[in-house]
Amino acid sequence: MRASLRRLRRRIFGMADEETSFARRGFHACDERVRHRLEQVGQTFLHGYRAALEEDRPVPLARRLDELESERRGFAFEGAGMALDLLDRLTPWNRRRLADFLAGPGAAHTYMVHVGAGWARALLRRRVDRTRDRLDPLLGWLAVDGYGFHHGYFRWRRVINARQVPRGLSGYALRVFDQGLGRSLWFVEGAGVGRIAATIAGFDGRRHADLWSGIGLACAYAGGVTREDIGGLSRKAGPYHAHLAQGAAFAAKARRRAGNPAPHTDLACQVLCGLPADEAAELTDRALAGLAAEGELPAYEVWRGRIRANWTSEAVIL
Repeated sequence: MRASLRRLRRRIFGMADEETSFARRGFHACDERVRHRLEQVGQTFLHGYRAALEEDRPVPLARRLDELESERRGFAFEGAGMALDLLDRLTPWNRRRLADFLAGPGAAHTYMVHVGAGWARALLRRRVDRTRDRLDPLLGWLAVDGYGFHHGYFRWRRVINARQVPRGLSGYALRVFDQGLGRSLWFVEGAGVGRIAATIAGFDGRRHADLWSGIGLACAYAGGVTREDIGGLSRKAGPYHAHLAQGAAFAAKARRRAGNPAPHTDLACQVLCGLPADEAAELTDRALAGLAAEGELPAYEVWRGRIRANWTSEAVIL
């Protein structure tokens, strides 16, 4: 029975490797080495997505994902988060897959699993204001980030070129959506520093800060570029450098919690944060201390603001 179910799920929800290729997506051409790295990220995501379609029990699924080399593992957990949430949404008699995974072996990768859940909501075209239900009150915002990344990755002509804002998106959700959209720019623009800066400049100025935050996160977590490129990003970000650094610190935190450090994350943190990755991650932990429940500002934004304050003269938000 389980084998039959696996075949049925693959047939209905399967995605081909070509879906993550630059040629298929129409992303900007870039250095062959960079293109290979970014396509590998997409393929690893699909590996995790397919694994969860075939095996949705937490422990056996985690065993499959842990077979991957450590540095790539987070992308696979992200893909698994998408598949588990997708299955939860489509089977009302069993809506515990994602929650059970997060409470068990997926806990170390909670950041990436929450992001993956946002992909599922985008795929199903669910309203963005419902993306956080049944998720962690703080990290649930990462599902909105994932929602933004999905739109940028698969619908970039509309949401990036034409600057269209999806319906049902308003208030603070738009800001977190833009963080995810910024992450997608790393792929759409082939990690090209000049193209990224020019694209962000074309958006309404009120959106620039969160887009740069997403760039910092993608640069540090996905990597693919040189120290010189990262330095160029810092210069192009200009007044939004603190947002760029905050994104890089988030990436360092996600990797440290999961136990999958990467040299390119450390490099990005050294350049953008002025700190090794472990110390940048520690800043995010300190910023969580005494974080209150939702108030006038969402707790997630208070957290981000406290982290940014390490690179600005702005007052720390208590």
